[in-house]
Amino acid sequence: MYRAPLKDIQFALHEVIGPQALAGCPLYADYSLDLADSILSEAGRYAEEVLDPVWQSADREGAHWTADGVTTPKGFKEAYAQLIDGGWTTLNGPTEYGGQSMPSLLCTAVEEILAGANLAFRLCPLLSAGAAEAILEVGTEEQKATYLPKLVSGHWTGTMNLTEPQAGSDLALLRSRAVRDGDRYRIFGQKIFITYGEHDLAENIVHLVLARVEGAPAGVKGISLFIVPKFIPNADGTLGARNDLRCTGIEHKLGIKGSPTAQMSYGEKDGAIGFLLGQENRGLEYMFIMMNAARLGVGLEGYAVGERAYQRALDWARNRVQGTPLGATTPGAQPIVNHPDVKRMLLGMRSQIEACRYMTLYGASQLDRAAAHDDPEVKRAAQARVDLMIPIIKGCCTEIGLEVASTGIQVHGGMGFIEDTGAAQSMRDARIGTIYEGTTGIQATDLAGRKFARDGGAAMTSLLTDIQAELTQPVAAAAEPVRQAALAAVGTYAKCAQDYLQAMGGDVRVLGAVAVPFLRLSGLVIGGWLQARAAARAAVLFEAGVDPDFHKGKLQSARFYAEHLLPLARGYAGLIGGGAGAVIDADPLLL
Repeated sequence: MYRAPLKDIQFALHEVIGPQALAGCPLYADYSLDLADSILSEAGRYAEEVLDPVWQSADREGAHWTADGVTTPKGFKEAYAQLIDGGWTTLNGPTEYGGQSMPSLLCTAVEEILAGANLAFRLCPLLSAGAAEAILEVGTEEQKATYLPKLVSGHWTGTMNLTEPQAGSDLALLRSRAVRDGDRYRIFGQKIFITYGEHDLAENIVHLVLARVEGAPAGVKGISLFIVPKFIPNADGTLGARNDLRCTGIEHKLGIKGSPTAQMSYGEKDGAIGFLLGQENRGLEYMFIMMNAARLGVGLEGYAVGERAYQRALDWARNRVQGTPLGATTPGAQPIVNHPDVKRMLLGMRSQIEACRYMTLYGASQLDRAAAHDDPEVKRAAQARVDLMIPIIKGCCTEIGLEVASTGIQVHGGMGFIEDTGAAQSMRDARIGTIYEGTTGIQATDLAGRKFARDGGAAMTSLLTDIQAELTQPVAAAAEPVRQAALAAVGTYAKCAQDYLQAMGGDVRVLGAVAVPFLRLSGLVIGGWLQARAAARAAVLFEAGVDPDFHKGKLQSARFYAEHLLPLARGYAGLIGGGAGAVIDADPLLL
């Protein structure tokens, strides 16, 4: 059974990030800790009572395709109706289109709860929010009026159509084409891996489709983006004719089996009617609006699934009686949570989930500042930090989520390999996160090449300067070892980053050869900084007698991160500094 980690999320929001993160953002003037707690409590109730009960059954049943459409697992339609009734799709939507304009900081916390309870279900509103964001940014006023109220309310859902059988991450190979037809276009082509490309949850599906207009330049410079609805809206907003598109099948997947991943065919007859979004040949640029929103969302899914795996492993360890722990003063079998190695695994799971949560919420707070701060210079700096943080959040949190889910199986022992315990499902569900919206390698290359090297390391230097300034401030004695460990790791990272930047300038192949270790080092060190901040706050609250067991647990977790995980920074730095040659010099024919 999944339990929404409300106290952990509240600690992260209120103590680690803090309400001051939104100071200077008039749009969020009504945000308060009480409001956040109330919304989180309701999200927890919905997750535990509605989404969690169909988590395992949806995995076993899966989605089903016929020529007439796709049926989602039992309970999904009822859960989606309650999602709409509860207003959960409107939280981050603009008020002028029926949304509540809540800060991304709070919405990210809510999304963790929904993803942890049922990832396969949560993917549908994730993609819809991304589609709405793209239309809001570059759509015409007519397009906004037509599509945004329905997408924000959840009565229509949205998708992102990039991949084709011959074009995965290399979008220059796209073959889908668009033929001009007056003020609209006719779309022809096939797309694969379309999350919720067809389903029975909503009355209409709004596909955002990448295609190439006839006569467009070759490569990615000739790609345009189109709104291609399943049913073409009439002028009054009602549903009109069925468009010339259909789902030709759904994928049989390793995990998230309740989520239909569609194969889509456009234009089998006269062409699917599409409406140009923005300008011709700028489609990839626009799609990244949607993709960046999705990358933050997929990143949080990583640790949300990890949280679920941790809860299940902890429950198992507290109840599974096996063997006498090393050093036990009382003979006889005890719950395995008392065995040192099991404690080590659980501490590793917990401390990394916490670090990911802090890091993602910090990124979300910067997103809010970039969108709504009243000082243009603060907005600019925040956006630079968002750009830097997105690949770190997406890449590191999904990798950690997968590792945590795997460790959860190990805690269960042999029973973890049996589907009935549910431990294996978390690992199967987590596996897609490292691939979705760009693989870990793509995130790492984006971080190293576009976000770090392109500005000569300026954005990273700014972040590290702020981190080091904070970590030189005095803290309570209980948090001091964590502060020292985090500060040392930041020093290691700063030197490694400068050496990496210089090496890339001499040989661009170095960038790709050790980009993933650099990504992981980035997440490790940033997570360590925020664990040090968490320890500092927990120590103050513990000494004040505020919920002492809870805050002692936070100190315990931060100490483990400092002593067991931050030392890995030296290993990553050595690998980044001396490991590129082994990759560059390797003969592909001998692999």
